[in-house]
Amino acid sequence: MEKLTFYALSAPEKLDRIGAYLSERLIRDVGRHRYGYVCIAMEALDQLLMACHCQSINLFVESFLKMVAKLLESEKPNLQILGTNSFVKFANIEEDTPSYHRSYDFFVSRFSEMCHSSHDDMEIKTKIRMSGIKGLQGVVRKTVNDELQANIWDPQHMDKIVPSLLFNLQHIEEAESRSPSPLQAPEKEKENPAELAERCLRELLGRAAFGNIKNAIKPVLIHLDNHSLWEPKVFAIRCFKIIMYSIQPQHSHLVIQQLLSHLDANSRSAATVRAGIVEVLSEAAVIAATGSVGPTVLEMFNTLLRQLRLSIDYALTGSYDGAISLGTKIIKEHEERMFQEAVIKTIGSFASTLPTYQRSEVILFIMSKVPLPSLHHPMETGKTGENRNRLTQIMLLKSLLQVSTGFQCNNMMSALPSNFLDRLLSTALMEDAEIRLFVLEILISFIDRHGNRHKFSTISTLSDISVLKLKVDKCSRQDTVFMKKHSQQLYRHIYLSCKEETNIQRHYEALYSLLALVSIELANEEVVVDLIRLVLAVQDVAQVNEENLPVYNRCALYALGAAYLNLISQLTAVPAFCQHTHEVIETRKKEAPYMLPEDVFVERPRLSQNLDGVVIELLFRQSKISEVLGGSGYNSDRLCLPYIPQLTDEDRLSKRKSIGETISLQVEVESRNSPEKEERVPAEEITYETLKKAIVDSVAVEEQERERRRQVVEKFQKAPFEEIAAHCGARASLLQSKLNQIFEITIRPPPSPSGTITAAYGQPQNHSIPVYEMKFPDLVYPMAAAT
Repeated sequence: MEKLTFYALSAPEKLDRIGAYLSERLIRDVGRHRYGYVCIAMEALDQLLMACHCQSINLFVESFLKMVAKLLESEKPNLQILGTNSFVKFANIEEDTPSYHRSYDFFVSRFSEMCHSSHDDMEIKTKIRMSGIKGLQGVVRKTVNDELQANIWDPQHMDKIVPSLLFNLQHIEEAESRSPSPLQAPEKEKENPAELAERCLRELLGRAAFGNIKNAIKPVLIHLDNHSLWEPKVFAIRCFKIIMYSIQPQHSHLVIQQLLSHLDANSRSAATVRAGIVEVLSEAAVIAATGSVGPTVLEMFNTLLRQLRLSIDYALTGSYDGAISLGTKIIKEHEERMFQEAVIKTIGSFASTLPTYQRSEVILFIMSKVPLPSLHHPMETGKTGENRNRLTQIMLLKSLLQVSTGFQCNNMMSALPSNFLDRLLSTALMEDAEIRLFVLEILISFIDRHGNRHKFSTISTLSDISVLKLKVDKCSRQDTVFMKKHSQQLYRHIYLSCKEETNIQRHYEALYSLLALVSIELANEEVVVDLIRLVLAVQDVAQVNEENLPVYNRCALYALGAAYLNLISQLTAVPAFCQHTHEVIETRKKEAPYMLPEDVFVERPRLSQNLDGVVIELLFRQSKISEVLGGSGYNSDRLCLPYIPQLTDEDRLSKRKSIGETISLQVEVESRNSPEKEERVPAEEITYETLKKAIVDSVAVEEQERERRRQVVEKFQKAPFEEIAAHCGARASLLQSKLNQIFEITIRPPPSPSGTITAAYGQPQNHSIPVYEMKFPDLVYPMAAAT
């Protein structure tokens, strides 16, 4: 062998004849079953290949690959393994000269076939499969970085390589179960086809360029479809974790796009299959968010929300076609519900990894999809349409709640912009109790920025709130601006939510949490005063009971007011306020425990059947609170005013007949100057025409004034000086004549018929000289000029 190697290195032009001779001998020995000579020939070829790197090695390589192909075609496992090992050695050699006509199609097909070996002997089957994986790894290494070689990324090759690797990945549990003892585990681990297949798959994906990702991912999706591997979803998640951690981070969004397209393509598949795809998408998206998701953020959420709507339609109609026929596949409602929960979970998990600005965009995007009964968002009619609207609203609000959970934003103006807050609070007025609860929880998630939410999960009247260990920061300037702009809108919806008959304990707990968090996160002195007025108005609702609320709701409102005033009194740290609150709570404990949260918000509430004759000692008095807080610097005048929410046109969205039937707003102006307060100015009806006329008239007046100013400016800019001077002189002379007339009337008495003024004693007197006609000394002129 040493002589042969020396001869080949000395005469490189003889390499092709040496290769042809060895190839001919090997083919003859294989046919005659002389396997010892076959091994010698292959060993000689391997050593020559490793030693020689001259330019004429291409012809020798052709003979070498022809011999390897002959071994791989053999039915003997040992010859297949021998040929594979030789090919792997060849794959690790870096050739000096390019090859323009070499093809590896046969090797891809044969190695892929070996990966699926089903030999009866388990050990031989494992060796053949591992040889096949090593061969594919060699093909990839040899061709992936050489532009002159066959393109290994073509679908015809990827459709063989990727499924072969995944097939061996599936049998990892089977391979692990064959490990007889812990001592042999390291050796078995090296011989495990699943581990080798995973390494090969990682290497393949790590070498994939931008344009090749699609060809590498598509066979994975097809393999999972063909073998029904989405439903257990464990293997599918493992595959895509391997993919996401192996590819370059900037290519992550391509994988997400492939999964989204596959989800759309399987929109009529079983709910379990779609749920598996969504679970995989969730895991992949979380990994991709650490790298670069790119432009697929809103695309992903749009696809998920579209699938959510389709699932709702499937659950309502019971079929994928909208009508049940003999050949229609019946849909199981609980499976669709499972799919919907998976979609919502995916939306939340992916949104939690996004930066704040992208999260805000996602929140606005989801809220824009919520169907509302307005002109811009028409809702479907009929029973089926109402059910679809309701389910869509609930699912989208659930998704919004998932996205808003843990959302941290220092500026509430950017966290809750006007267009988003208006739509969100519109849903708070709907009749559905579940929807209203979701809205309250979403608001709590946005407002809670210091993790105080769980401390108000139960409503109670603690004598010392320091045990809660609340995290309180001073209200920032941005929060103050936010509350000045939106506080009345927020108070109004809290007030109207308290008056709902369908409220249950969870609603009152959410309302208490919302009031408490607003007091901690967004409160200044003005906000504290308004919140106290709001809670006292809620107490009046329970006391007067104009809404005919059930007994439980009235007791709950009393208890809610007691818990909040107990909290706010300790937060303000005004001793007299704390004393008044404590006295009322102690009185209720003795005489009316059904007005405290400890007796109302329990599994079996202890209520009173008669709430009409509530004595004043059991109520928090507005006059008393305004007195004690006014002495501490709070606005007592504002505290004395009862809180009255103003109904707006937004109430039309609540679908309530008492508000929705209102066509025009009536404005009544009370006469403040007349002694009789009962007299009122007749109501003026404000319609579209009157508003249009007022706007048009005001615009016309503004246009005339603007034109007049323009003409004056143009005249002074372009007219000659003499004309301007004459114009100003004429105006000055006119003004002087008017002044002379005024002075004449005010200074001189009226002339008598005789032309003289008769004095009191009958002696005639001359006219008095007016002041502006008097002659003053020259000394006065400088003073007059100075003035």
